[in-house]
Amino acid sequence: MKFASVLALVMAATVVSAETNADRMARGLPPLAPARRGTPVARAKHTAPSGGSGQCNTGSIQCCDSVTKSGHGNSIDELLSLLKIDIPAGTHCGVSCSPISVIGGSSGGDCQQQPVCCEDNSYNGIVNIGCSPINIW
Repeated sequence: MKFASVLALVMAATVVSAETNADRMARGLPPLAPARRGTPVARAKHTAPSGGSGQCNTGSIQCCDSVTKSGHGNSIDELLSLLKIDIPAGTHCGVSCSPISVIGGSSGGDCQQQPVCCEDNSYNGIVNIGCSPINIW
């Protein structure tokens, strides 16, 4: 008997959750809030960096010798300290970066390392802040 009660309750919950806002409003009930499918941070982690195919919305596409996260006691932290740059731990930083152009080149410019799009390119390529890898091939 208990199993039948639990099954009936589960079936009722399934029917109620499949109800549309139009059905609810027709019965005089307020609409339900939209279903949240993850936090904004989770969605940001899964998006294509810098608009995808060779676009960089924050500046020029850069070719960096290396891209690492700050705050892990590595060489990028020493470089940031010497330059008196204070950024949050976990920020991706590019080292020895130079701008590249994809115009007129089908191979994606002349970058032998990782092409990136960086938010802050104001340190003359010594270090670039907030870098995301992009695909320009």
